[in-house]
Amino acid sequence: MELGSVLHFLEDKTILVTGATGFLAKIFVEKILRCQSNVKKLYLLLRATDIESATHRLHHEIVEKELFRLLKEKLGTKFNSFVSEKLSVVPGDISKQDLDLKDSILMDHICNQTDIIVNIAATTNFDERYDVALGINTFGVKHVLNFAKKCTKLKVLLHVSTAYVCGERGGVVVEDPQEMGVSLNGVVGLDIDMEMKLVQQKLNQLREQGASEHHIKLAMKELGIQRANMYGWPNTYVFTKAMGEMLIQTSKENTPVVIVRPTIITSTYREPFPGWVEGVRTIDSLIVAYGKGKLSCFLADLKAVFDVIPADMVVNAMIVAMVAHGNKSSSDDNIIYHVGSSVSNPVRYQNLHDYSFKYFTAKPWINKEGKPIRVGKITILSSMASFHRYMFIRYLLPLKGLKLVNEASCKYFQETYHELYRKIHGVMRLVDLYKPYVFFNGVFDNMNTEKLLRAAREGRAEMDLFFFDPKIIDWEEYFMNIHFPGISMYIFK
Repeated sequence: MELGSVLHFLEDKTILVTGATGFLAKIFVEKILRCQSNVKKLYLLLRATDIESATHRLHHEIVEKELFRLLKEKLGTKFNSFVSEKLSVVPGDISKQDLDLKDSILMDHICNQTDIIVNIAATTNFDERYDVALGINTFGVKHVLNFAKKCTKLKVLLHVSTAYVCGERGGVVVEDPQEMGVSLNGVVGLDIDMEMKLVQQKLNQLREQGASEHHIKLAMKELGIQRANMYGWPNTYVFTKAMGEMLIQTSKENTPVVIVRPTIITSTYREPFPGWVEGVRTIDSLIVAYGKGKLSCFLADLKAVFDVIPADMVVNAMIVAMVAHGNKSSSDDNIIYHVGSSVSNPVRYQNLHDYSFKYFTAKPWINKEGKPIRVGKITILSSMASFHRYMFIRYLLPLKGLKLVNEASCKYFQETYHELYRKIHGVMRLVDLYKPYVFFNGVFDNMNTEKLLRAAREGRAEMDLFFFDPKIIDWEEYFMNIHFPGISMYIFK
């Protein structure tokens, strides 16, 4: 594999980006604009009814974000005109045929001009409605691929998946493709088209019964988890992402496709500045709960590796992979890249536990009343059995000593019981969703990514700008001085 200059490759290129308001996509767009001002055009596909609402989303959900601060400082008064010249919003929806592009002239123009398609659109909720997740994460991939086949100048389609399409498999997880119809548990009969038909039948049945939208939503969520578990995946998100990869394998034909599988994505390591993050992401929900004094126990194997990778490194790996395959320097147009740290530079849950205590003890979160929240060592539960014992002792055991001597005490018991049931049910739901990850005992082989890194270093790629080697990270320095401060600045408020 031979790479030339990344900046030279990006010059005068037209790139179509789906899911442009997402965390990773915004970082990708900012990076391209800041590093290569001579990129020709970035088409940003946004869910919107018309160009006006799409433009509103562009400004309020993308370019007005703190993320673009350096670019604004660099361009000054020219920023708005630069953005207008380089970014074009496209109202559309990948869950529909032809990306739901209603303007045929615009569609033809994009098809004739696009050099690269970067598909980042996804719903990342672990328990998303099955109909929604199938539409975006599975059939959305097929629609993007079919659109790519119409692009006459296309050099590469880069699809962002997730490393956790492997399910709960332990050991070394290699960069292998998802084979069509192959389940993780040996159960036969996985048919993607039949999954969609099953969804439609369930929706029709619910509507005929007069079910409320709330009930339909819950039923669709439950169906997604059931179907995922049936074939060996822990949740709807990774199941539908795996099926999306399956469709690529069987439908790509001669289209050059690269799949990037990041692990758990965290705040930026260096660019455009350290610590930028948006939204409560996976592991950060635990960090936020702990910092706010709301996390009394932590369910995990402290010796286990948890694979995290800063968002800017993911974006840099995406760009370098895009260049490598866009230059036709690889004989294989269907390479999969794991972008993570568990092999190259592992960090463990024990480290996260220690860093969290150290940081929030020294720099406690200040609540709305202006009071610092003091944190302490939390109870570590290393198995589901210990978790169930903890929940019983903490919540249910105190009710045994409650004397029901009058109507008031009976009413108090009833209210307390229902409140505890609601709380316990909510906790159990979160535990079920996160259990596959806090007890995950696999590491992600990154042989292809190492080859890409080596080729970039040996070539003329600007690795000072497009770094993605996790071995350069000092994890204590990163969490203590970058990630936790970033969470405090961008999420706690």
